[in-house]
Amino acid sequence: MNHFLIKCIFLIFLLSVGLSNFSFGQGVQTSGGVNVDGSWYLGEGLQKGDYFEYSLCELDLNDCAPITLKMWIKGDVSNESESLWDAKVVVIDGNKIVKGSMGLGKQAPEPIIFDDNLHDYAIAFKSSLAWLSAFATGNENDLIHGPKEFRDSAWGKIGAIGGAQLIPLRAEQIATGAGITDTVVVGWYSGNNNEIWIVDDFPFPVKALTYAWVTTGIAPIEMKFNLLDFKENVIDDPFADVESTIQREELLGCPTVFHDYVSKRVSTNTSSMGIQYNYSPKIPLEGCNIDWKINFYNKYNDVEFIDQVHYDIWTVDEKGTRLRSYAQDIGRDDLFNGFGQVHLLFPVMEKAGVARYAIFVHGAGPEFSVPDPEIAGYAIIEIEIAENPRLKELDGGVTSSLVIPPWIKNNAGWWADGQIDDNSFVQGIQFLIKERIMEIPPGTQNSDSASNEIPAWIKNNAGWWADGQIDDNSFVQGIQWLITNGIMKV
Repeated sequence: MNHFLIKCIFLIFLLSVGLSNFSFGQGVQTSGGVNVDGSWYLGEGLQKGDYFEYSLCELDLNDCAPITLKMWIKGDVSNESESLWDAKVVVIDGNKIVKGSMGLGKQAPEPIIFDDNLHDYAIAFKSSLAWLSAFATGNENDLIHGPKEFRDSAWGKIGAIGGAQLIPLRAEQIATGAGITDTVVVGWYSGNNNEIWIVDDFPFPVKALTYAWVTTGIAPIEMKFNLLDFKENVIDDPFADVESTIQREELLGCPTVFHDYVSKRVSTNTSSMGIQYNYSPKIPLEGCNIDWKINFYNKYNDVEFIDQVHYDIWTVDEKGTRLRSYAQDIGRDDLFNGFGQVHLLFPVMEKAGVARYAIFVHGAGPEFSVPDPEIAGYAIIEIEIAENPRLKELDGGVTSSLVIPPWIKNNAGWWADGQIDDNSFVQGIQFLIKERIMEIPPGTQNSDSASNEIPAWIKNNAGWWADGQIDDNSFVQGIQWLITNGIMKV
């Protein structure tokens, strides 16, 4: 039987079984449609008083390091001749809190205008939570981009990945932070299954997991988010008492535009790879940021990037002992970069003088996996940190020129919840004293009566501080009192 006849028989077979549900290759589905009545578009059901909270990561925002995005629809705001949704926003990004406003479109609630300090987050918002506006908006007169039926076989083509179809895949009941809900999953295949969960009459998707399109290697996550909380008819501003840490940076006189980078190319201590690092400013200020640009190179080819790198930035002492981990500061085991090119803002928590930073590579491998240590190693960079007199003024003289690391606050919260023991908490306090963040007057601690068995009521203070109900100064003053009165021994 010749090849032409075989193809004809195969085509007749496809027609007989129905092309609409036939799959080509692993996970590739050419047409969908879910047996659920109704339609959906981005912004469906959005109204004044809605409050949303998401855990979100987006590839171009800190290599998909997760942030918490909180948003409250206050009402309307005018922008030239159009009316927009006035969205008040708080972003928790590691140890940074950013507060501001966005104007979201009425036809599709994606950011149209936004405060300067929300620029990167607005772009990430548009590329994740609002991404489906490219396929489904509230414009009923637009036959291509208007509301989409759940029963439709496809919602459109995704040109960026060679014309794959965005299709309704299935109905699924899932648990979100706002409760258990019925969803319709839409998605596409591009070497990985990319899926987004939507709810009828709910303005934004409630969950997503998609991957970047790559021709070789394992694709990194492009966007991942989950709905943590949702409330309706919120009248009072939920962010009235939230203070943006950006204001603190302004009070400290921190640079926000970076230039004149210090650049150097080095090998790791194990000669496993080449590291090109660039940082600015040349002499960073206490309490401000260092802008890092880091490239990881193949040791045999100085123009080939190494992908899927698990890494971290540490502060180390003269003996190389780790004092601080940036990954731990933002609540992660390590940092991950899919393409070998890193750009991040690193908060300086070290006091004036020479700080020793280590770019530490744990290994390589897919995200959320144990990295292969074959390329493990580190490179140490010494950077002069300048004293910032505004820092002590801002802290009211209670703390020194070194701010409290976020992992101390994490420890306090875990201790208050019973997840770590008293000794682990005390170790954090010892660090504060050693680094002179907290001063204890000499000779005031009663060593005879003190012990590491801390009264349970003290945990309330630690929990309140971890939750942001009391400030750093109040926490430090409380610990000082405990030590000087012999209740806690460090």
